[in-house]
Amino acid sequence: MSQDADQTTTDQLTLQDPTKRYPSIEPPATPLPGTGLDSEMTPKADLGEKSYRGTGRLTGRKALITGGDSGIGAATAIAYAREGADVVITYLPEEESDAQRVAEVITAEGRTVKTIAGDLRDKAFAATLVEQTVSALGGLDILVNNGGKQVATDGIEAISDEQLEATYDINILAMFRLVRAALPHLQPGSAIINTTSIQAYQPSPTLIDYASTKAAINNFTKGLAEELAPKGIRVNAVAPGPIWTPLQPSGGQQPQDLPEFGKSTGLGRAGQPTELAPAYVFLASPESSYVVGETLNVNGGMPTP
Repeated sequence: MSQDADQTTTDQLTLQDPTKRYPSIEPPATPLPGTGLDSEMTPKADLGEKSYRGTGRLTGRKALITGGDSGIGAATAIAYAREGADVVITYLPEEESDAQRVAEVITAEGRTVKTIAGDLRDKAFAATLVEQTVSALGGLDILVNNGGKQVATDGIEAISDEQLEATYDINILAMFRLVRAALPHLQPGSAIINTTSIQAYQPSPTLIDYASTKAAINNFTKGLAEELAPKGIRVNAVAPGPIWTPLQPSGGQQPQDLPEFGKSTGLGRAGQPTELAPAYVFLASPESSYVVGETLNVNGGMPTP
């Protein structure tokens, strides 16, 4: 890769060849430690710092985004700020440096941002997170359930109970908890957006625990959308394909698979986090007022049902 992705300055509203917007990613087959930091990725991911241009579609809105320190969550937080929203982002304590980098970008846009460290597996943290958000922003009208766990293994026998329970707890059970906590604060016109995955439709043998949680998220989204639509609260989901985030080199893909990551898509490359942000903006904005229970696939051309 001749140029770091985060150096891209062409914005998302400029006509461009999608197969060439970003070069193919050929990262070294060396995993990142822990949950991975965006700042340590090679090549860097494009979070939209220089490439996302806002148009005022979320002016005055108040959003809570889990997993907002890096990857898709960070790109969404930056896009929301550029669209006029104030934002709270959550992240694990060890991801503090990434979170502060995102906060700096949002602050530079003149928007309010609060960073809250914590583990979505912690029921006490989930119970207080919404109240902290409402206190910081003066309300809440967008909930983005994005934080997730993905660990590639050699098959079901290699999935420990600890990994299985943690993956389900973070990926789907936390969504239930946060929605329950958020509902008393959500007024008509509010939006809930869940992050699912191409894995819900095309599960990889190395990711069957993760993939099954994503299928559950699709179902959860549709059922919740039916329940809340009469109240004027819209629920939808975004299903990313192979996107270059810290999740991938920190165990989300097996090291030997990293050099080919994303090349099987129709566009022939992995996506960048900022390419997901417009989907989250659309589903949060009033222009999608008749979109309910939808799973919007952003996957570079991978067929879905």
